[in-house]
Amino acid sequence: MAIAKAERLMNLALCLLGTRRPLTKRELRSSIEAYIEASGDESFNRMFERDKDDLRELGLVIETVEGIDGDIGYLARRDSNRLPPITLDAEEAAALGLAAKIWQQARLASAASGALQKLRAAGMPLAGDGADYDAGAPHSALEPRIPAHEAAFEPLMLACRDRRPVVFDYRKSNAVHPEQRHVEPWILECWRGHWYVAGWDRERKAERVFRLSRITGKVRSRQGAFTAPVPDHVTVRETVESWAGETATGTARIKLRAEHGYPLRARALTVRALGDGWDELEIPNGHGLDAWLVEFGPDVVVLEPAELRADVIDRLRAVAKG
Repeated sequence: MAIAKAERLMNLALCLLGTRRPLTKRELRSSIEAYIEASGDESFNRMFERDKDDLRELGLVIETVEGIDGDIGYLARRDSNRLPPITLDAEEAAALGLAAKIWQQARLASAASGALQKLRAAGMPLAGDGADYDAGAPHSALEPRIPAHEAAFEPLMLACRDRRPVVFDYRKSNAVHPEQRHVEPWILECWRGHWYVAGWDRERKAERVFRLSRITGKVRSRQGAFTAPVPDHVTVRETVESWAGETATGTARIKLRAEHGYPLRARALTVRALGDGWDELEIPNGHGLDAWLVEFGPDVVVLEPAELRADVIDRLRAVAKG
C-alpha cells in the first residue's frame, strides 16, 4: 500500500513538472493510472487533494492557475523547484559510497545503484572507484556487508518510516511456541550480524526490542496512529548488549568446542585448550547471557557459575519439549 502511494505521488509530480501549461483535474485523472482506477469522482477528488497536499509538504511548489474558461489548472514550474547544485567533499562521497554497499536487499540495492550512477556521472569520486578515489585513505579499506535476509525486514522498515503499528508472531529463545505481539515500531538496527526492531509493545505497555530472525509468519500492518510517544533517542544496541551479557557483572567459565563459537571467542578474557576438541573460556557474565549461550546448542557447556548453568539447562529443556 505504501509503495503504491509513493508511485502515485511520483507520477503526479512528474506530470506537474513535465507540463508547460496548467493541467486540470480532469486531464490529470486521465493521465495517471491510479486516478483512472478510482471508483468515482468523490473518491478521486479526495485522493487528488490528499496527494497534492502531500507533495507540497515534501517541498514541491505547485501553482494553482485559473483559466479563461474558469477551469482550475495545476503545474509545478521547474525553475521554482530546482535544487541548488550538490557538492560533496571526499569524506561525504566516501560515506555515500560505503553506505550504498551495505544494502543487500534487491529493492534497496536497485535504488542505491541508481543514486551512485548519478553521482558518478556528475564527476563525484566514491569509495571503490579505483583511480578516482584515494585508495590509501583509511576508509577505503572498509567493505561493509550488512545482509537483510529476514522477510520481516522490509515491512518493518516501511512501518518505522510511516509510523504504522504492526502485528507479528514472535518466538522467544526459551519459548516453545510463538506469541502474537502488537508493536509500534520505532527503529531498526543491526548488531553483530542480526537485525533488531525497537518499539512500543502495546500489550505489555513498555519498550521492547525484537530480533527479526525470531519473527515467524508475516508482519501485518494495522490502521491508526501510535499510542505512545516516540523517544528522541532509542538505545537499541545498548539494550541488546545488556541482554547478551555485554553489561557484565562478573565472569563465567564455559567449555567450547574447538573451531566453534567465534563470537564467544571474540569476547573471551582467557582461552585454554583442554584437548579432545574442546577449549575452556572465561567470558563476561551479565543479564541475558544464558539466552545467548543456548543459541550455540551442543557446542557449549557451562562450567560455572551454577546459576548460569541451571538457567541454560532450563532453556534447553524448554526447547526440547517443543
